[in-house]
Amino acid sequence: MGKRILIVDDAAFMRMMIKNIVVKNGYEVVGEAENGKQAVQMYAELKPDLVTMDITMPEMDGIEGVKAIRALDPNANIIMCSAMGQQAMVMEAIQAGAKDFIVKPFQQDRLLQAIERVLARK
Repeated sequence: MGKRILIVDDAAFMRMMIKNIVVKNGYEVVGEAENGKQAVQMYAELKPDLVTMDITMPEMDGIEGVKAIRALDPNANIIMCSAMGQQAMVMEAIQAGAKDFIVKPFQQDRLLQAIERVLARK
């Protein structure tokens, strides 16, 4: 049984790309959300092992999403994915409780390394 992942990104093609990479490598995608608000609701219902979270999204951005999920579960494993490699965003995401940060466009290996590293930290 693979680890269960929730993918959060407002771009459908990005969710599909992440999904293809993780499924091909033995992970199970339990849900997909297109904003932070959906992500928080789905996290509460599905209790995934890991969340990949975009930063820039409508309704509730990834930073707020991380804070809300961490309020539900202080041990939540969240990896931020963003096209913006801005230091301030990275720091804000980590301070909010993200365990790792990937800059888009990312290599498949970089995503898998981040997932494995975060899940290994139990």
